[in-house]
Amino acid sequence: MRSSGSGKSGGRGNYRGAGNDRDQKQGQGRPRKPRPEERRYDVGPGASQGGPKSGRGASARGGAKGGPRQSEQRGGRTAPARSREYEARAEERNRARYAGKKDVKLPKTFPGAEQEGERLQKVLARAGYGSRRACEELIDQARVEVDGEIVTEQGLRVDPEKAEIKVDGLTVATQSYQFFSLNKPAGVVSTMEDPEGRQCLGDYVTNRETRLFHVGRLDTETEGVILLTNHGELAHRLTHPKYGVRKTYLAHIVGPIPRDLGKRLKDGIQLEDGYARADHFRVVEQTGKNYLVEVTLHEGRKHIVRRMLAEAGFPVDKLVRTAFGPITLGDQKSGWLRRLSNTEVGMLMQEVDL
Repeated sequence: MRSSGSGKSGGRGNYRGAGNDRDQKQGQGRPRKPRPEERRYDVGPGASQGGPKSGRGASARGGAKGGPRQSEQRGGRTAPARSREYEARAEERNRARYAGKKDVKLPKTFPGAEQEGERLQKVLARAGYGSRRACEELIDQARVEVDGEIVTEQGLRVDPEKAEIKVDGLTVATQSYQFFSLNKPAGVVSTMEDPEGRQCLGDYVTNRETRLFHVGRLDTETEGVILLTNHGELAHRLTHPKYGVRKTYLAHIVGPIPRDLGKRLKDGIQLEDGYARADHFRVVEQTGKNYLVEVTLHEGRKHIVRRMLAEAGFPVDKLVRTAFGPITLGDQKSGWLRRLSNTEVGMLMQEVDL
């Protein structure tokens, strides 16, 4: 039998055993190298001082040189590491942000600014002359005047209720006024309401928040331009004989007609309520005995065109008003309501000295 104490016969089972000669020599010499399962790889604040300085630990730290500093403990929490360059830039930004900061200015809409009025470009923009920038360009071009004086500088404050503002010589409707043109169809009554339930002008503006009223009247069977607005003074002047606003009509009559018909209408036709005179007359179209004639006059008496032509011997089959002052029918379809442009409103006001 082999002895258990022999060095060659002990086998690997006795190599790490207690009392082994190699273990005793290992303990007496330099510290043994730890086995892989005993190595430490943590590189955080809790890492040991004697931990490895290379290998996986160094890689986790970003490298032995030039890597970010390890995190620091702040108030019991782990704060991310920041480079000195980052902290220096942050300090420069803070210094530039707060160093020499001036007192905060009061807003332009300070209490009492309403009493001084509104900026002119804001008033023009609200009246529909484009954006505020576009209105500023109108002022720069010396196209705007306030109370008779041309404005040459920006920032002028005005009272929209009192100031007379004009653009290119045309008055600006600065208040919340509305102006519409309706191509009235035949059979519609020229009233905003009808107790008999007939179709009327009010049926075309039922969705308007502001109450509108018509400027003058058209016969029930007469078609064409009729104005609707909430500007009382303008409506009054447009229908007053003093201002003589012209209205143009196209009438269909049956001929033949004499050459002097236009002269007779211009000289005046005797009616039961006095003479009625046309300002202009011309034949627009002729097809056999059918004539389409244009009559322009400034009077506004009831059925005035129909009565004049009937008295001259030519009853009217169909009548259309194609223009009311500067407002023309154009290609506006029957029954359509359109909003007047700022230029059209200005021309209407110019027509009656507003």
